[in-house]
Amino acid sequence: MRAGRVDCHHCAHYHVTWDERFPHGCRRMGFKSRRYPSEEVRRTMAGQDCRLFEKIDKLPSPSPHAPAD
Repeated sequence: MRAGRVDCHHCAHYHVTWDERFPHGCRRMGFKSRRYPSEEVRRTMAGQDCRLFEKIDKLPSPSPHAPAD
């Protein structure tokens, strides 16, 4: 992904689905895709970046129940 482009991993609306055929999803736009949602938006909107991107200020911390390394 080039600099300045939307990174779905840092968006509040991005989620990984359980569907092996369509593993990437956007809750805000309500769709699943084989590609990252931002790539689908760019492809269908004549190269424009997603306008619904909301940056996650802080990524979730690991579970306290996760095994120690």
